[in-house]
Amino acid sequence: MDPKYSQQQPYAQPYPSNGGGFNHQPGFSQQPSQIVYPAYDHGAVVPQPGYNYQGAQSQGVHPSQVGIAPQFPSGHQGYQNGPQGNYSISGNGGYDSDGERGIIGESLSAFSDKAVRRGFIRKVYGILSVQLLITCGLISIFVFVKPLRDFAIENESLYWIAFAVTMVCMIAMVCCESVRRKSPTNFVFLGIFTICEGFMMGSLAAHFEADAVLIAAGTCAVVTLALTVFAFQSKYDFTVCGGMLLALLLILLLGGILMAILPNSKWAMIGYGSAGALIFSLYIVYDTQIMMGGKHKYALSPEEYIFAALNLYLDIINLFVYLLMIIGIARSD
Repeated sequence: MDPKYSQQQPYAQPYPSNGGGFNHQPGFSQQPSQIVYPAYDHGAVVPQPGYNYQGAQSQGVHPSQVGIAPQFPSGHQGYQNGPQGNYSISGNGGYDSDGERGIIGESLSAFSDKAVRRGFIRKVYGILSVQLLITCGLISIFVFVKPLRDFAIENESLYWIAFAVTMVCMIAMVCCESVRRKSPTNFVFLGIFTICEGFMMGSLAAHFEADAVLIAAGTCAVVTLALTVFAFQSKYDFTVCGGMLLALLLILLLGGILMAILPNSKWAMIGYGSAGALIFSLYIVYDTQIMMGGKHKYALSPEEYIFAALNLYLDIINLFVYLLMIIGIARSD
């Protein structure tokens, strides 16, 4: 075989032309014997085995020019099957088969943005809506049913049991790819996590007056909706601010430890709650744009709908907790 067609030169592969010669087209990295190219007959594509010709046949062009990847023989380590494969367009213009990671360097191609990303966003918000409905229902039961409210106040150990279960479920979903991607295991873990988190929020809300809980919930809903619209419409890319947000979150955690140890005043608690609400408001914008992909630098893989819903759910729940802290302490004597 001619050395110029070997795998050492991935962008110098034969491509049939109308004149019977070969043109060098980019995007192919395999030997000619492994790829079945389409034949041309007066500018039209003649169907050959090994290609999906939808979109290419009508245009009389090579399938790679309309976003259709070649189908290789079984066992071949080449492209995945079209846009459904776990690849993304990387910064150097090649394909990055990176389905093993949750965060990828660039967004998917334009075809994937239209056909996959919208479905991914609908799925994430559908799951998130169910989670929030379950959580709001549990909070309402603990706030408005007095016997259950008294039970939650008298048995605070149940709060910490639920906290331990949520941590186990969250670590399993975040660290184990098979848990968060394989159905129905991912929905089972997410359901257990959501119920335990709702129990925790209900136990916490039981210590506050009903009107303070309603004000905090309403404020959280308005702020979340406004930030979501802003994240979708903004020209600013917040996905590059992950390091800064992590640093702010660590500072908030350290401040919480100090406030639990040292004596503090009412205004110090309100200030701490305001800082927490601000940080998780920024996280809502950040995680929303991470989920959107598109023009943003970083994006989640379309297979990470459980991970995306979990991120947004935790952002909203933490925002609610800090708003409830601000309102509850401000209304106290």
